Amino acid sequence: MRQMVFMHVCFLHLLLTEFTSAQTLHLSHNLLSMKPFILLLIALVLSGNLFSQKTTPATTTIARPKLVVGIVIDQMRWDYLYRYNDLFKPNGGFKRLLGQGFSCENTLIPYTPTVTAAGHTCIYTGSVPAIHGIVGNNWYDNFLNKVVYCTDDDSVQTVGSNTIAGKMSPRNMFATTIGDELKLATNFKSKVIGIAIKDRGAILPAGHAATSAYWYDYKTGDFITSTYYMNTLPAWVQAFNARKIPDSLYKLNWDTYLPKDVYTKYATADDEPYENKPLGKDKSVFPYDLSGFIGKDYGKIASTPYGNSLTEAMAEATIKAENLGKNGATDLLAVSFSSPDYIGHSFGPNSWEQVDDYARLDETLGKFFAFLDATLGKGQYTVFLTADHGVAHVPNFSIQNKLPGGAFDDGKVVNEMNAALKPIFGSNKLITGTFNYQVVFDNRIIDSMKLDKEKIYSWVINYLGQQKEIAQAFKTSDIMNAPVTATQKQMMVNGYYAPRCGDVQFVLKPGYVEGNGNGTSHGLWNPYDSHIPLLWYGWGIKHGATNRETYMTDISSTLAALLHIQMPSGCVGKVIDEVMK
Repeated sequence: MRQMVFMHVCFLHLLLTEFTSAQTLHLSHNLLSMKPFILLLIALVLSGNLFSQKTTPATTTIARPKLVVGIVIDQMRWDYLYRYNDLFKPNGGFKRLLGQGFSCENTLIPYTPTVTAAGHTCIYTGSVPAIHGIVGNNWYDNFLNKVVYCTDDDSVQTVGSNTIAGKMSPRNMFATTIGDELKLATNFKSKVIGIAIKDRGAILPAGHAATSAYWYDYKTGDFITSTYYMNTLPAWVQAFNARKIPDSLYKLNWDTYLPKDVYTKYATADDEPYENKPLGKDKSVFPYDLSGFIGKDYGKIASTPYGNSLTEAMAEATIKAENLGKNGATDLLAVSFSSPDYIGHSFGPNSWEQVDDYARLDETLGKFFAFLDATLGKGQYTVFLTADHGVAHVPNFSIQNKLPGGAFDDGKVVNEMNAALKPIFGSNKLITGTFNYQVVFDNRIIDSMKLDKEKIYSWVINYLGQQKEIAQAFKTSDIMNAPVTATQKQMMVNGYYAPRCGDVQFVLKPGYVEGNGNGTSHGLWNPYDSHIPLLWYGWGIKHGATNRETYMTDISSTLAALLHIQMPSGCVGKVIDEVMK
């Protein structure tokens, strides 16, 4: 542009010189009188060129990181960041995020039930079950009249093994994910991949338009996918599976990672009667001999910290093979570490096993971040770390320590209600079961017998209200008038999608957990289930913290703002401005 302006000036200068020299040639007075007009012409040409230069759109590229890495710890309460802080290493994952990143200290889940499938979906859609449709890990579908698993899809086939573990897809999820929106924003040039041991931990975060999602086949010890994504497992995944990493990890066995006196500062005795035994019917104490599982039982690895090691190795292999962060457009990798959930359910948050798991997970995350630094460059990628839910104390632990809470045997209560309903209404099969703290009725039987639904509902509500473990029970359709707090009400409303929900909701008292009192669970509104960590780190992220109340739904909206892309289609979250530089 500058060269063009210079050429115009030179030409007009020559022209003006010619007209000026005409005086010596005694040209006509009319010709000389044009000199002012030539000067005006020069000004117009110059101004026109400058105006054109200012208004031409600049061909700039939107600044984005090379790679976004979403990390979900399956079952991590917020307080673990500080409860275990002295166990974390300076070069580990958690202290890097806390020391160099940004922490949203008061991040809450805004719905119930607080379970894995709903949590992973909420994180990546910025939405709630009432909108995205994933109301639990399982639910009873009132249209299909059957129990549905969150990622079930009979229209697809397994890719990577001969089992049915790959008959999965994200089709039960109604909303787009942040990965879907990233692909739309880059005209599908971005790669979006999900990885987890759990199928739902890989499939739902990756979204509908994902490049791929890979999850673990417990029968074969391999990572697999489905025909929703591809028809043949990539050569690099086949090569990864051929290494039989689970067998190599089993050979290491599982003994204490830390000096034994350290565990007594953070946990109860190693051997407690209320701990379950996922690694052997007579074993809930260190050390664990895993060598007997080699080549025989690949599912056991999920209940050890080595499940995290396997997941991290798969994440590294994915980044290398797919050249994530080096494809010319921002890529997204969604990684979910499933083992803390398996360990937590069996042993509880006050166990040696969970303390050991988090100390090892810190080192695993540190290794992963060092790999990202070496592969992409420090400051070239953005990470967020959060959890899909927290966890309650083991009920019998609470009883042992005189804390409120205990066990609620929902299966026993359903059987009792069905038996009591028979002499009144003529059938002992009116209740199908409980799903996500709601009672599901067999409306086909009720309708065929022409029974009064309202009377049945009222009887059940009255019965549940008499159980010592239950605080409230009410019709789900009456939730806006239910005798619960505004916080509880909003969370239950956000979790309600009628075709996949029951007709009567019940709320357990604080500290109560479904089951027999051994092992523990999650799913309720209480802070131990709904208060989760949210850490940000890397490209575009400030160092700091906020105690302002933020929500799981805010993660996707903040990512959308950071990447300058559209929010997911069902997003209800708000941007966390404090996070970004």
